[in-house]
Amino acid sequence: MHNWPLTGITVRTPLVELRHPTPQDLDALADLGAEGVHTPGFMPFFSQWTDGDPATVARRVLQRHWRAMADWSADDWTLYLVVVHKGEVVGSQSLGARDFAVTGEVLLTSWLGLRHQGLGLGGHARAASLELAFTGLGAQDAFSVVRRGNTASQAVCRKFGFTHDGTQINAVRGERAVSDRYRLTRAAWAAARTVPAEIAGLEPALDLFRAASTSRPVQAPSGSLPPALAATLSGVRYAPEPDHADV
Repeated sequence: MHNWPLTGITVRTPLVELRHPTPQDLDALADLGAEGVHTPGFMPFFSQWTDGDPATVARRVLQRHWRAMADWSADDWTLYLVVVHKGEVVGSQSLGARDFAVTGEVLLTSWLGLRHQGLGLGGHARAASLELAFTGLGAQDAFSVVRRGNTASQAVCRKFGFTHDGTQINAVRGERAVSDRYRLTRAAWAAARTVPAEIAGLEPALDLFRAASTSRPVQAPSGSLPPALAATLSGVRYAPEPDHADV
């Protein structure tokens, strides 16, 4: 689709391919989400999108992707990509940012279908998304939020060189849920980078990621937060999206 150049983006590692989903890919992803993403006793996602009957969960997957495309602007975007292994859709990775031209920071989220976890695919998918962020988009920092108790995804963050960057509190299933925020700088990523990844089809879409504001931002009154800042953390959205279930 030349009018929506995001559709040409792919990132490949020896184990997985990330790509913008076709309608068939998205249908497969919805079916996969409905099959199960995590054990019932622990909810790793702030939005709790996996609670519900299979048809409801599948629709939520579709709506999340459609909403991201419909609401896209170069100042506020979320790119959802499917993870493909041996021709099969096995999960999802996303990169999101606000004011990326200024902040240079992206928020990562991810999940794999439960039956595809434990095979090393999550690590390769994370490596591919980081390659896209740092090499493809020129990001300065990557940011991730992982709920405490999600030990496997916490370990993935540490493996890739992320460092602890504070905590976040959410209400999840009516209870107080504490999550850790992790940050990865460009220098730390380069030092820990071990998985080769190849990006294709990005150049025609670059303008969709890099809007530079030409107007001076309005100053908020002393002692108050600008409305946009109240909804973000260090320039990225306040992670109402899923964190991670992807190892």
